[in-house]
Amino acid sequence: MAKDSSFDIVSKVDLQEVSNAVNQTEKEINSRFDLKGTNTTIEKTDEDITIAADDDFKLKNVIDILQTKLAKRDVSLKSLEYGKVEHALGGRVKQTIKLRQGIDKDHSKKITTLIKDSKIKVQASIQGDAVRVSGKNKDDLQEVMQLLKAADLPIALQFTNYR
Repeated sequence: MAKDSSFDIVSKVDLQEVSNAVNQTEKEINSRFDLKGTNTTIEKTDEDITIAADDDFKLKNVIDILQTKLAKRDVSLKSLEYGKVEHALGGRVKQTIKLRQGIDKDHSKKITTLIKDSKIKVQASIQGDAVRVSGKNKDDLQEVMQLLKAADLPIALQFTNYR
């Protein structure tokens, strides 16, 4: 009997690449003529990035710079969850961007439903913040990967532990 093949569908962000992108953004803030000398800051903690600026326009500029730096480092912009723009003292604005790690229950259910509805001969099971897909035929697993890439889900997906 042939052994089942499987792979995991995960949604992970490379935090080192995010840190590098934040550092590059900070350097650009300090050197760009329209942002230099303004009270614009960007900080990264474990799960989020906080940007503070003098006004909405500067905030949007910093977000654009950050998105460009992240894209160059292969960090999917789908893994960013933008919080509300908060108004602080002195007319300043602040926005927190959360880094999405793992696949939440709703998205896991959507993924498993998509796979079941496709009638591809594989099994999908939710395992914590990942989804495991297994099947006898490796071509079926490849087909599932293509299906999910084409589905354009609102979260970034990676395929790991392919065996």
